[in-house]
Amino acid sequence: MKELLLSEYLKSPCSSSSIPYWKQKNLIMPDNVKIVHNDNYTVNEFTNYSDEPYFRLYHDLKFICQTDLNDVEIVNANPDLLAEFVAIINASYTDLSVTNEQIESFTKSPVYCPDLWVLLRDKASERFVGCGIADYDRNIGELILEWIQVLPLYRGRGYGSYIVNHLLNRMKGIAKFATVSGKINSPSRPESLYRRCGFTGNDIWHILYRKQ
Repeated sequence: MKELLLSEYLKSPCSSSSIPYWKQKNLIMPDNVKIVHNDNYTVNEFTNYSDEPYFRLYHDLKFICQTDLNDVEIVNANPDLLAEFVAIINASYTDLSVTNEQIESFTKSPVYCPDLWVLLRDKASERFVGCGIADYDRNIGELILEWIQVLPLYRGRGYGSYIVNHLLNRMKGIAKFATVSGKINSPSRPESLYRRCGFTGNDIWHILYRKQ
């Protein structure tokens, strides 16, 4: 695989790479996997592969929407609350799950930023009903939204936007830009959430797995 130059990435992060630059530098591609930008993708060329398309979006952090809600509050996470992230993430998906060990391993990452781990608490019940995890690549000024979840029973109330906008505002004037990606075919349709929060772009990446 051709090495991605930092100058190329900074010029167009979402079209030059399917993943953040810090991950791209350490990526070892399995033999049975290909990652192809939509501009270079045709169905007939990859009939021997199953396809999972991902969107990748960009935010310049110049204008960030303001979301004001009175029934919930953002709580900064601490190590004692990592199990809350696991519970919320696992309750938010039907097609994946995470373990305490996996979530804890994210805190060992070179882009880990404790200020970007937040929980959303319902003021009335004092229950945690959502969470947000973002990374910050200090070397290039990239804010990376990784996990934004709201429990199914609490969706449709603007909580997802509240978490995203909080993280963006927290890094305004610090990060140079933000990126986010996700499955296009996810039942929760996360792309619409990020676009409502000011993310833009039309880059699609196909994660292709060779069929057995």
